Order: sequence, then structure tokens, then C-alpha cells
Amino acid sequence: MKIAPVFLELKQREIPQILVHTGQHYDANMSQVFFEELGLPVPDIYLGVGSDSHARQTARIMVLFEEVVRKHRPDLVIVGGDVNSTLATALVAAKEHIPVAHVEAGLRSFDRTMPEEINRVVTDHLSDLLFTTERSGNKNLRKEGISPKRIHFVGNCMVDTLLKHVNVATERSPWQAFGVQPSEYALVTLHRPSNVDDPKTLRVVMSSIKEVSRRLPVLFPVHPRTRARLATEKIDIPPGVSLADPLPYLSFIGLMAKACFIMTDSGGIQEETTMLGVPCLTLRSNTERPVTIERGTNRLVGTNPKEIKRNVGIILARKWCRGKRPPLWDGGAGRRIADVIEASMAPKYIKLKWNS
Repeated sequence: MKIAPVFLELKQREIPQILVHTGQHYDANMSQVFFEELGLPVPDIYLGVGSDSHARQTARIMVLFEEVVRKHRPDLVIVGGDVNSTLATALVAAKEHIPVAHVEAGLRSFDRTMPEEINRVVTDHLSDLLFTTERSGNKNLRKEGISPKRIHFVGNCMVDTLLKHVNVATERSPWQAFGVQPSEYALVTLHRPSNVDDPKTLRVVMSSIKEVSRRLPVLFPVHPRTRARLATEKIDIPPGVSLADPLPYLSFIGLMAKACFIMTDSGGIQEETTMLGVPCLTLRSNTERPVTIERGTNRLVGTNPKEIKRNVGIILARKWCRGKRPPLWDGGAGRRIADVIEASMAPKYIKLKWNS
């Protein structure tokens, strides 16, 4: 969702690209199907790293990606988001003296217990072009001593992808597969280690989900990590909660667009619900996307059952804020990123043309 708008825009401008898929997300519905639904070609290179500890996964990506870089010697490596693949590929490129462009730069939760926060900070300081989604990102980067010349406020590629596909997604009526009606169900996602790996916290969160299910049906596409923990801890699933495997992108955004509200610990979903105007209860005590709280429909509730119950009551009473679209969340982020990349690479293309 983050790379597709950039890839397609650069392709339209006939700028040569090699698409590398690390395989960090190995479930078909969390990976392969995205290429199909977003109109991306089959990746030129698939590293197939799979799941592992942070250190081993990052190291394996680095070893394999180093071979790619040394073989192809790209003029620029574009990375997106804050996962281990982001950090690993940026680090390899920097050590090989190849410029790095970071899509979704500058986001900060200021919580170093989150692996994603470490990935964000290190990647940003390795990058030559930093593309921010909200103005807080520019401020964070300047505070960390990064030159304003490297920072480009371009908007949100996730929004580009959402706006392009949401109408088709809702036309498919994915809620019918669960036997529910639009606006009459809650949608849940849960995958962060802080919520899933601690048995006590997981039980508290599931207890709150159970309470919600007494008021309206709950649809719960389960991340593989979460499903494993639920099984290990032998946590019972209440009758009002429908578990599902991870969903294809279009099915999920269709469900999200017509949900009564969403409970999540995902960063991207905080952004998407802000655009869709759907109430979002974020099961965290912090967010790296403050604009979703300042202008959107997002609220931090942590894992406090009383706070969750109180906010669910506000939503069901139809007293939730409507939210406003953040600046530059207009579907043009991919184009703006491509403009900067094309301009930064212009001298090379002029030289190639002259030599030919």
C-alpha cells in the first residue's frame, strides 16, 4: 500500500525499477494478494526470509539484499514504513554508498520499547530523501538534526491506495460473508508484541472484546502471531466474535469502510479510519501518527477496559467526532514523491542521454 503509488508513478515516467520483495510477510493474504489487488507486477526478486527473531530476520534480509545490491548497483533504494525489512535494506544500501529514500519518514511514538520505533529512527538517519506524511514528521526530523533540504512533506501513500480502491472494495460487500450488515459490526485487529506476547495483557484485551461482542457482532481477522498466542494461552473466543484468517486488502478495507467502529493496535489503520471517517479505538498508550488524533477519528484507549467501554458507549450514542482530512492526504503522494526522485536523478539521465 505504501510502495504501490510510487512504483506505478515511476513506471509511468519510464524510470527503470527492480521490485524486491523480502518475504518478511509470508502469509498469502498478507503479501502475495497485495501485488494482485494493487496492480503490481510479480516482484523481480523474492528473498523469502519468512518469520524469525528480530535479529535473525534482519540479518538474513541484509545478507540476501547485499547480494542484490552488489549485482545490480541501483542509483537509489526506496524503502517504506518501519518494519525490519525497511531497516535492513536501508542499512545495506547506506554501507554500499547507495542513496536511500524513505517513504513514511519522521513518524515517532517516542517509545523505544517498540521495535518499529528503532527501525524508524535508524532508517531516517540513513536516508538521503525523507518523505513525510504529516507535518509532525518534519518537526521530528529537524529536531534530530536532519537537514531540511532532505525532508519532503508529500502526503500519505496509504491514502493514495485507499482512495483508489475503496469504492471497488465496498461494492464487493465483504460483510455479507460474515452475516452482518453495514455499520452494525465492530472490526478488530491485534498484532503488536506489547498486546499479544504478554498473556495477562492479551487476556485483558480479549475480555474487552468479549464485552463489545455483547452489544454488536465483532469481526476479528487474526494475524498469525496473534492466533498462535490465543491457542497457546487457551483463550476462549466468545460466540459474538467471528475469527477469520488475514484478509485480502480489498476485503479488509471494504469491511473497515462500513464498520461501526474499529479496535486496533495498527498504525496504518489509524490513518485509514481517519480518511474513512470511521471511529477508531487504538489499543495503545501512544501513537506515531498524532494527526489522526488532532484531526481524525482516532482515540488512544490503551488496554484499559473502563476506557474502552466508555468510548464504545460514546460511539454507539453517535457522539463521536467526525474528523477532518489531514493536509495533502489527497491521493497525490505518489506523484509528489516521483517528482522529487526524478529531479534528484535528473543529472544522471542527462549524462546518459548525452553519452548515447
